[in-house]
Amino acid sequence: MDVSVIIPTRGRPRKVATCVRALARQTLEPDRYEILLGLDGRDPDTLDAVEQAGAETPDCELRVVTCQRNGYNAVRNELLPLCRGRTLVSLNDDVRPVPECLAAHLGEQHRAPAIVVGHSPWVRYDDDRLFDRLVRETSMVFFFHRMDTTDPDRDWGFRHAWGLNASMPLDAVREVGGWTAFPREYGYDDIELAWRLRRRFSLSVLYRPRAQAFHDHRFAPREYLHREFRLGRSAWLFARRNPEFVREVLGRDITSPDELSYCQAFVRRERPVAARALHAFLDLDAMPWDVPDALVGLIYEQHVPLKRWMWRAGLLAAARSRPVEDAVWPDSELTRQTGGPPITATPGQTRRIGRAARPAPVRI
Repeated sequence: MDVSVIIPTRGRPRKVATCVRALARQTLEPDRYEILLGLDGRDPDTLDAVEQAGAETPDCELRVVTCQRNGYNAVRNELLPLCRGRTLVSLNDDVRPVPECLAAHLGEQHRAPAIVVGHSPWVRYDDDRLFDRLVRETSMVFFFHRMDTTDPDRDWGFRHAWGLNASMPLDAVREVGGWTAFPREYGYDDIELAWRLRRRFSLSVLYRPRAQAFHDHRFAPREYLHREFRLGRSAWLFARRNPEFVREVLGRDITSPDELSYCQAFVRRERPVAARALHAFLDLDAMPWDVPDALVGLIYEQHVPLKRWMWRAGLLAAARSRPVEDAVWPDSELTRQTGGPPITATPGQTRRIGRAARPAPVRI
Protein backbone atom coordinates (compact mmCIF):
# COMPACT_ATOMS: atom_id res chain seq x y z
CA MET A 1 0.00 0.00 0.00
CA ASP A 2 1.50 3.33 -1.08
CA VAL A 3 -1.02 5.90 0.17
CA SER A 4 -3.39 6.15 3.12
CA VAL A 5 -5.99 8.91 2.80
CA ILE A 6 -7.59 10.00 6.07
CA ILE A 7 -10.75 12.12 6.21
CA PRO A 8 -12.54 13.18 9.41
CA THR A 9 -16.20 14.13 8.99
CA ARG A 10 -19.41 14.98 10.77
CA GLY A 11 -22.82 16.06 9.51
CA ARG A 12 -21.90 16.57 5.85
CA PRO A 13 -23.09 13.38 4.12
CA ARG A 14 -23.44 14.83 0.62
CA LYS A 15 -20.04 16.48 0.56
CA VAL A 16 -18.07 13.57 1.97
CA ALA A 17 -19.83 11.15 -0.40
CA THR A 18 -18.77 13.40 -3.29
CA CYS A 19 -15.20 13.32 -1.95
CA VAL A 20 -15.23 9.51 -1.77
CA ARG A 21 -16.52 9.21 -5.33
CA ALA A 22 -13.79 11.56 -6.54
CA LEU A 23 -11.15 9.49 -4.75
CA ALA A 24 -12.47 6.35 -6.43
CA ARG A 25 -11.74 7.95 -9.84
CA GLN A 26 -8.03 8.52 -9.23
CA THR A 27 -5.42 7.72 -11.86
CA LEU A 28 -3.44 5.90 -9.18
CA GLU A 29 -4.19 2.18 -9.28
CA PRO A 30 -6.87 1.19 -6.71
CA ASP A 31 -4.64 -1.36 -4.98
CA ARG A 32 -2.04 1.31 -4.21
CA TYR A 33 -4.18 3.45 -1.91
CA GLU A 34 -6.76 3.17 0.82
CA ILE A 35 -9.33 5.61 2.20
CA LEU A 36 -9.98 5.79 5.94
CA LEU A 37 -12.94 7.91 6.90
CA GLY A 38 -13.57 8.75 10.55
CA LEU A 39 -16.99 9.78 11.83
CA ASP A 40 -16.74 12.30 14.65
CA GLY A 41 -19.43 10.67 16.76
CA ARG A 42 -22.45 8.62 15.72
CA ASP A 43 -23.63 9.94 12.33
CA PRO A 44 -26.06 7.54 10.59
CA ASP A 45 -26.85 9.87 7.67
CA THR A 46 -23.18 10.23 6.77
CA LEU A 47 -22.59 6.51 7.24
CA ASP A 48 -25.45 5.70 4.86
CA ALA A 49 -24.21 8.18 2.26
CA VAL A 50 -20.66 6.83 2.38
CA GLU A 51 -21.80 3.22 2.22
CA GLN A 52 -23.80 4.04 -0.90
CA ALA A 53 -20.80 5.81 -2.45
CA GLY A 54 -18.59 2.85 -1.57
CA ALA A 55 -21.03 0.38 -3.09
CA GLU A 56 -20.85 2.33 -6.36
CA THR A 57 -17.04 2.01 -6.39
CA PRO A 58 -16.31 -1.58 -5.27
CA ASP A 59 -12.63 -1.45 -6.32
CA CYS A 60 -11.96 1.33 -3.82
CA GLU A 61 -10.40 0.26 -0.49
CA LEU A 62 -12.61 2.20 1.92
CA ARG A 63 -12.97 1.85 5.68
CA VAL A 64 -15.29 3.84 7.91
CA VAL A 65 -14.54 4.21 11.62
CA THR A 66 -17.07 5.55 14.12
CA CYS A 67 -15.13 7.52 16.74
CA GLN A 68 -16.07 9.23 19.95
CA ARG A 69 -17.30 12.82 19.56
CA ASN A 70 -14.08 14.70 20.32
CA GLY A 71 -13.33 16.75 17.21
CA TYR A 72 -11.60 16.21 13.89
CA ASN A 73 -8.05 15.97 15.22
CA ALA A 74 -8.98 13.26 17.70
CA VAL A 75 -10.57 11.41 14.77
CA ARG A 76 -7.38 11.75 12.72
CA ASN A 77 -5.37 10.31 15.59
CA GLU A 78 -7.73 7.34 15.88
CA LEU A 79 -7.23 6.60 12.19
CA LEU A 80 -3.41 6.77 12.31
CA PRO A 81 -2.83 3.26 13.74
CA LEU A 82 -5.02 1.77 10.99
CA CYS A 83 -3.07 3.30 8.10
CA ARG A 84 -0.96 0.96 5.96
CA GLY A 85 0.45 3.31 3.33
CA ARG A 86 3.91 4.84 3.44
CA THR A 87 2.50 8.24 2.44
CA LEU A 88 -0.27 9.86 4.45
CA VAL A 89 -2.67 12.18 2.61
CA SER A 90 -4.84 14.43 4.78
CA LEU A 91 -8.06 15.67 3.19
CA ASN A 92 -11.05 17.62 4.44
CA ASP A 93 -14.47 16.10 3.86
CA ASP A 94 -15.56 19.03 1.67
CA VAL A 95 -12.89 18.77 -1.05
CA ARG A 96 -13.22 17.26 -4.53
CA PRO A 97 -9.87 15.77 -5.59
CA VAL A 98 -9.11 15.79 -9.30
CA PRO A 99 -8.14 12.39 -10.78
CA GLU A 100 -4.39 13.16 -10.62
CA CYS A 101 -4.41 14.35 -7.01
CA LEU A 102 -3.08 11.25 -5.23
CA ALA A 103 -0.60 10.41 -7.97
CA ALA A 104 0.83 13.93 -7.72
CA HIS A 105 1.20 13.65 -3.94
CA LEU A 106 2.83 10.24 -4.19
CA GLY A 107 5.21 11.31 -6.95
CA GLU A 108 6.53 14.15 -4.80
CA GLN A 109 6.96 11.90 -1.77
CA HIS A 110 8.95 9.44 -3.89
CA ARG A 111 11.19 12.29 -5.03
CA ALA A 112 12.00 13.34 -1.45
CA PRO A 113 10.08 13.17 1.84
CA ALA A 114 8.34 16.48 2.46
CA ILE A 115 5.08 18.11 3.48
CA VAL A 116 3.37 18.55 0.13
CA VAL A 117 0.53 21.06 -0.04
CA GLY A 118 -1.81 20.68 -2.99
CA HIS A 119 -3.86 23.42 -4.59
CA SER A 120 -7.38 23.78 -3.15
CA PRO A 121 -9.25 26.44 -5.15
CA TRP A 122 -12.65 27.50 -3.88
CA VAL A 123 -15.65 26.10 -5.74
CA ARG A 124 -17.52 28.83 -7.66
CA TYR A 125 -21.28 28.83 -7.32
CA ASP A 126 -23.91 29.91 -9.82
CA ASP A 127 -25.13 32.66 -7.49
CA ASP A 128 -21.64 33.98 -6.76
CA ARG A 129 -21.59 36.72 -4.09
CA LEU A 130 -19.17 39.46 -3.15
CA PHE A 131 -18.27 37.58 0.03
CA ASP A 132 -17.40 34.47 -1.99
CA ARG A 133 -15.07 36.60 -4.06
CA LEU A 134 -13.44 38.11 -0.98
CA VAL A 135 -12.68 34.65 0.41
CA ARG A 136 -11.42 33.46 -2.96
CA GLU A 137 -9.22 36.42 -3.93
CA THR A 138 -7.78 37.65 -0.63
CA SER A 139 -5.96 36.26 2.41
CA MET A 140 -9.08 35.93 4.56
CA VAL A 141 -8.62 32.16 4.95
CA PHE A 142 -5.78 30.80 2.78
CA PHE A 143 -3.00 32.38 0.70
CA PHE A 144 -3.17 30.36 -2.52
CA HIS A 145 -3.61 33.56 -4.55
CA ARG A 146 -0.15 34.69 -3.41
CA MET A 147 1.66 31.41 -4.03
CA ASP A 148 3.48 30.88 -7.30
CA THR A 149 5.34 28.05 -9.00
CA THR A 150 8.32 29.90 -10.46
CA ASP A 151 10.57 28.25 -7.85
CA PRO A 152 9.24 24.69 -7.41
CA ASP A 153 11.78 23.89 -4.69
CA ARG A 154 10.83 26.84 -2.53
CA ASP A 155 10.15 25.89 1.08
CA TRP A 156 6.96 27.76 1.96
CA GLY A 157 7.32 27.05 5.67
CA PHE A 158 4.98 25.44 8.17
CA ARG A 159 2.52 28.38 8.09
CA HIS A 160 1.43 27.23 4.62
CA ALA A 161 0.94 23.55 5.55
CA TRP A 162 -2.85 23.52 5.44
CA GLY A 163 -4.30 20.12 6.18
CA LEU A 164 -7.30 20.19 3.86
CA ASN A 165 -5.12 18.77 1.04
CA ALA A 166 -1.63 17.75 2.11
CA SER A 167 0.66 14.72 2.21
CA MET A 168 3.56 13.68 4.42
CA PRO A 169 5.46 10.52 5.41
CA LEU A 170 3.21 8.38 7.62
CA ASP A 171 6.01 7.15 9.88
CA ALA A 172 7.09 10.73 10.57
CA VAL A 173 3.57 11.74 11.63
CA ARG A 174 3.38 8.76 13.94
CA GLU A 175 6.79 9.47 15.46
CA VAL A 176 5.87 13.05 16.43
CA GLY A 177 2.62 11.84 17.99
CA GLY A 178 0.07 12.81 15.36
CA TRP A 179 -2.17 15.85 15.70
CA THR A 180 -2.54 17.88 18.87
CA ALA A 181 -6.23 17.43 19.74
CA PHE A 182 -8.23 19.68 22.02
CA PRO A 183 -11.82 18.42 22.42
CA ARG A 184 -14.01 19.95 19.69
CA GLU A 185 -11.65 22.85 19.13
CA TYR A 186 -10.39 24.16 15.80
CA GLY A 187 -7.42 26.09 14.48
CA TYR A 188 -3.61 25.98 14.12
CA ASP A 189 -3.64 22.17 14.36
CA ASP A 190 -2.34 21.55 10.84
CA ILE A 191 0.48 24.07 10.93
CA GLU A 192 1.44 22.99 14.46
CA LEU A 193 1.90 19.44 13.20
CA ALA A 194 4.01 20.78 10.33
CA TRP A 195 6.06 22.78 12.85
CA ARG A 196 6.85 19.61 14.79
CA LEU A 197 7.64 17.66 11.59
CA ARG A 198 10.03 20.38 10.48
CA ARG A 199 11.67 20.49 13.91
CA ARG A 200 12.08 16.70 14.14
CA PHE A 201 12.80 15.77 10.51
CA SER A 202 13.64 19.08 8.77
CA LEU A 203 10.78 18.52 6.32
CA SER A 204 10.20 21.26 3.76
CA VAL A 205 6.74 22.48 2.79
CA LEU A 206 6.36 22.26 -1.00
CA TYR A 207 3.45 23.62 -3.03
CA ARG A 208 2.26 21.38 -5.87
CA PRO A 209 -0.75 22.70 -7.82
CA ARG A 210 -1.13 19.40 -9.71
CA ALA A 211 -2.31 17.81 -6.47
CA GLN A 212 -5.56 19.69 -6.77
CA ALA A 213 -8.76 19.29 -4.78
CA PHE A 214 -11.56 21.83 -5.16
CA HIS A 215 -12.80 23.21 -1.84
CA ASP A 216 -16.60 23.14 -1.56
CA HIS A 217 -17.02 25.35 1.51
CA ARG A 218 -19.10 28.46 1.22
CA PHE A 219 -18.37 30.82 4.07
CA ALA A 220 -20.96 33.28 5.33
CA PRO A 221 -19.72 36.44 7.08
CA ARG A 222 -20.94 35.35 10.52
CA GLU A 223 -19.35 31.90 10.16
CA TYR A 224 -16.10 33.53 9.07
CA LEU A 225 -16.01 35.77 12.15
CA HIS A 226 -16.84 32.85 14.42
CA ARG A 227 -13.86 31.09 12.86
CA GLU A 228 -11.63 33.99 13.94
CA PHE A 229 -13.06 33.78 17.45
CA ARG A 230 -12.21 30.07 17.55
CA LEU A 231 -8.72 30.74 16.21
CA GLY A 232 -8.15 33.09 19.15
CA ARG A 233 -9.32 30.37 21.53
CA SER A 234 -7.08 27.81 19.87
CA ALA A 235 -4.08 30.13 20.02
CA TRP A 236 -4.45 30.28 23.79
CA LEU A 237 -4.72 26.49 24.09
CA PHE A 238 -1.67 25.91 21.91
CA ALA A 239 0.27 28.56 23.83
CA ARG A 240 -0.32 26.53 26.98
CA ARG A 241 0.58 23.22 25.29
CA ASN A 242 3.32 24.28 22.86
CA PRO A 243 4.45 27.82 23.72
CA GLU A 244 7.50 27.71 21.44
CA PHE A 245 5.28 27.08 18.40
CA VAL A 246 2.94 29.97 19.22
CA ARG A 247 5.84 32.35 19.87
CA GLU A 248 7.21 31.52 16.42
CA VAL A 249 3.80 32.00 14.76
CA LEU A 250 2.80 35.21 16.56
CA GLY A 251 6.15 36.58 17.67
CA ARG A 252 5.19 36.96 21.33
CA ASP A 253 4.01 35.20 24.49
CA ILE A 254 0.24 35.63 24.37
CA THR A 255 -0.14 34.18 27.89
CA SER A 256 1.93 36.90 29.59
CA PRO A 257 0.13 39.33 31.93
CA ASP A 258 1.13 42.29 29.74
CA GLU A 259 -0.27 40.63 26.60
CA LEU A 260 -3.53 39.72 28.30
CA SER A 261 -3.88 43.23 29.74
CA TYR A 262 -3.35 44.72 26.28
CA CYS A 263 -5.83 42.27 24.77
CA GLN A 264 -8.41 43.11 27.40
CA ALA A 265 -7.96 46.85 26.91
CA PHE A 266 -8.16 46.45 23.12
CA VAL A 267 -11.45 44.53 23.26
CA ARG A 268 -12.97 47.10 25.60
CA ARG A 269 -11.65 50.16 23.74
CA GLU A 270 -12.39 49.00 20.22
CA ARG A 271 -15.80 47.48 20.88
CA PRO A 272 -17.81 50.43 19.46
CA VAL A 273 -15.69 50.50 16.31
CA ALA A 274 -16.01 46.75 15.86
CA ALA A 275 -19.77 46.89 16.45
CA ARG A 276 -20.21 49.46 13.68
CA ALA A 277 -18.05 47.43 11.31
CA LEU A 278 -19.91 44.23 12.17
CA HIS A 279 -23.23 45.21 10.62
CA ALA A 280 -21.67 46.45 7.40
CA PHE A 281 -19.60 43.26 7.22
CA LEU A 282 -22.63 41.00 7.64
CA ASP A 283 -24.37 42.86 4.80
CA LEU A 284 -21.68 41.65 2.37
CA ASP A 285 -23.50 38.34 2.21
CA ALA A 286 -26.22 39.89 0.06
CA MET A 287 -24.03 41.96 -2.26
CA PRO A 288 -23.35 40.90 -5.89
CA TRP A 289 -19.85 39.81 -6.84
CA ASP A 290 -19.25 42.14 -9.83
CA VAL A 291 -17.50 45.08 -8.20
CA PRO A 292 -14.16 46.63 -9.27
CA ASP A 293 -11.03 44.80 -8.17
CA ALA A 294 -9.85 47.81 -6.18
CA LEU A 295 -13.02 47.67 -4.08
CA VAL A 296 -12.38 44.02 -3.19
CA GLY A 297 -8.98 44.97 -1.79
CA LEU A 298 -10.43 47.95 0.07
CA ILE A 299 -13.14 45.86 1.71
CA TYR A 300 -10.53 43.35 2.80
CA GLU A 301 -8.41 46.04 4.44
CA GLN A 302 -11.45 47.58 6.12
CA HIS A 303 -12.47 44.30 7.74
CA VAL A 304 -9.08 43.57 9.36
CA PRO A 305 -9.76 45.49 12.64
CA LEU A 306 -12.99 43.53 13.11
CA LYS A 307 -11.14 40.29 12.40
CA ARG A 308 -8.51 41.15 15.01
CA TRP A 309 -11.21 42.08 17.52
CA MET A 310 -12.90 38.68 17.16
CA TRP A 311 -9.55 36.87 17.50
CA ARG A 312 -8.70 38.71 20.72
CA ALA A 313 -12.20 38.12 22.07
CA GLY A 314 -11.67 34.41 21.47
CA LEU A 315 -8.31 34.51 23.22
CA LEU A 316 -9.86 36.14 26.28
CA ALA A 317 -12.74 33.67 26.25
CA ALA A 318 -10.27 30.77 26.36
CA ALA A 319 -8.27 32.46 29.12
CA ARG A 320 -11.49 32.60 31.17
CA SER A 321 -12.45 29.02 30.22
CA ARG A 322 -15.65 30.03 28.48
CA PRO A 323 -17.12 27.31 26.25
CA VAL A 324 -16.69 27.67 22.52
CA GLU A 325 -20.43 28.19 22.11
CA ASP A 326 -20.19 31.52 23.93
CA ALA A 327 -18.95 33.44 20.89
CA VAL A 328 -18.51 37.08 21.85
CA TRP A 329 -19.82 39.65 19.36
CA PRO A 330 -18.90 43.33 19.52
CA ASP A 331 -22.59 44.35 19.69
CA SER A 332 -23.60 41.79 22.33
CA GLU A 333 -24.21 42.32 26.02
CA LEU A 334 -21.82 39.49 26.83
CA THR A 335 -18.98 41.59 25.46
CA ARG A 336 -19.42 44.12 28.25
CA GLN A 337 -18.23 41.47 30.70
CA THR A 338 -14.68 41.44 29.32
CA GLY A 339 -13.38 44.01 31.78
CA GLY A 340 -12.52 41.56 34.56
CA PRO A 341 -9.11 40.05 35.17
CA PRO A 342 -8.30 37.09 32.96
CA ILE A 343 -8.40 33.64 34.47
CA THR A 344 -5.61 31.29 33.47
CA ALA A 345 -6.95 28.21 31.79
CA THR A 346 -5.41 25.55 33.30
CA PRO A 347 -15.08 3.20 21.68
CA GLY A 348 -16.05 3.13 18.23
CA GLN A 349 -16.84 0.64 15.40
CA THR A 350 -14.94 -0.02 12.18
CA ARG A 351 -16.55 -0.95 8.85
CA ARG A 352 -14.95 -2.00 5.60
CA ILE A 353 -16.64 -0.96 2.38
CA GLY A 354 -15.46 -2.23 -0.98
CA ARG A 355 -12.82 -4.93 -1.35
CA ALA A 356 -12.93 -7.46 1.48
CA ALA A 357 -9.68 -9.30 0.78
CA ARG A 358 -8.20 -8.34 4.17
CA PRO A 359 -9.72 -8.89 7.61
CA ALA A 360 -11.59 -5.96 9.11
CA PRO A 361 -9.36 -3.98 11.49
CA VAL A 362 -10.11 -3.81 15.17
CA ARG A 363 -10.54 -0.47 16.86
CA ILE A 364 -7.40 0.75 18.58
